[in-house]
Amino acid sequence: MMGHDLQETMALLGRTPAALDALVRGLPEMWTMRDEGEGTWSVFDVVGHLISGERVDWMPRARMILESGESRTFEPFDRSGHVQEGHGKSLELLLDEFARLRSENLGELKALNLGREDLERLGRHPAFGVVTLSELLATWATHDLTHLHQISRIMAHQYREAVGPWSAYLGVLQCGGHSSG
Repeated sequence: MMGHDLQETMALLGRTPAALDALVRGLPEMWTMRDEGEGTWSVFDVVGHLISGERVDWMPRARMILESGESRTFEPFDRSGHVQEGHGKSLELLLDEFARLRSENLGELKALNLGREDLERLGRHPAFGVVTLSELLATWATHDLTHLHQISRIMAHQYREAVGPWSAYLGVLQCGGHSSG
């Protein structure tokens, strides 16, 4: 198992917008606006959620750790913030916005020139209590992977009946992962 490495984290975070763009830009709405059933998200919703995180979660929390340590508790993250992000916008606009915000956030993160001692600094999460900056940044990258997995699952779900008996061999159709947050 691998520990957290900031350069490797940033390499992954930098690729998410292009990977997401290549996977969903220009697809018919059948792939991007449908979900997996009641209470689940569409691809459109997931992209809005990623934008919301770029605005109010990852870098604001990193700055809070660096400025205030564990003396201030993070604001709880609004997991329904994606609704506002997507209101009246196209998927293409959301993809562009996500890429822009991610680029800005990674530029800011790089400019911080964080060292090992910075990554060990402590912050306070409203549910988990004390966390490190390193854990927050590793979670950011893993959060991206979670939602790329979720998007694949949402899209595969659209063909759950069309594949017939092959569904037994298609792990993405067997996955019971979370569909939101």
